[in-house]
Amino acid sequence: MSHRNQTLGEFIIENQSAFKYTSGELSRLINSIRLAAKVVNHEVNKAGLVDIIGTAGDTNIQGEDQQKLDVYANDTFIKTLTKRNIVCGIASEEEDDFISINSQDENHQNKYVVLIDPLDGSSNIDVNVSVGTIFSVYRRVTPVGTPVTIEDFLQKGNQQVAAGYVVYGTSTMLVYTTGHGVNGFTLNPAIGSFYLSHPNMQFPENGRIYSVNEGNYIHFPKGIKDYIKYCQMEEGDRPYTSRYIGSLVSDFHRNMIKGGIYLYPKSSMNAKGKLRLLYECNPMAFLAEQANGKASDGFTRIMDIQPSELHERVPFICGSKNMVEKAEEFMRNA
Repeated sequence: MSHRNQTLGEFIIENQSAFKYTSGELSRLINSIRLAAKVVNHEVNKAGLVDIIGTAGDTNIQGEDQQKLDVYANDTFIKTLTKRNIVCGIASEEEDDFISINSQDENHQNKYVVLIDPLDGSSNIDVNVSVGTIFSVYRRVTPVGTPVTIEDFLQKGNQQVAAGYVVYGTSTMLVYTTGHGVNGFTLNPAIGSFYLSHPNMQFPENGRIYSVNEGNYIHFPKGIKDYIKYCQMEEGDRPYTSRYIGSLVSDFHRNMIKGGIYLYPKSSMNAKGKLRLLYECNPMAFLAEQANGKASDGFTRIMDIQPSELHERVPFICGSKNMVEKAEEFMRNA
């Protein structure tokens, strides 16, 4: 029986049998992410002391400046997952294309691919605001033992076998699901172990927080504008409180605990939305649904969207179920 103060390693072993594929490969994969997260956490926490804040002088596939810690986190997760011979492929928000991993063993049987946003919210690094890592795991669809193809990565979110995030904040937490609820583990830096601190995390069905970059209000579609006005209206338990950090992991984490909605709609500046379906929206949608929440593009369930490219962007509305459904209602009626 899971209990507080149980380590992440103990929790993984205890719950391994609940996963329908019990080879232990997924457990080792989660353990690898745990290890890489601890390494990145160490660098994040000393970023102000060493020459690791600021930009690296390059841009990523999205055309955005890569922060030095972005590059470090990306390298750390890729190296950790590659060297431990667990996955057959990795796709990262920081890489142009996916990485095919061929084991030293010609008959390698690795079955999983990982999609990762190594350092979400990295524009906040230089001002010491919480950042995070987001990861998503799928079972490959091409034959085991062959090199992975784009088909292995362009799967609908409803095919995910695991997803989670790490939030590097006042305390460092790893939160993940394998389709049996959502559990959060807090790092004890003194001994380097994650302990179960937030078992069975759930979104309240209703919340009083809305998280959106209101500076872009003029560019939003009418349905979103109408919903924001609804949030601000004095009626019943409204007006709601506006809270926006600008780090998806942090905003999502707060709203899951306190109850709220996160909105990053399409706009006249970003016609398809800005968040990435594969690296951000699908894993957060899986977590939300496993925690009694909901995730939508305003009309369609996020996890039912068929991806067409690795770096595809979509509008994203996610959070407490009743709040998301109300936002969808405004979108339909606009």
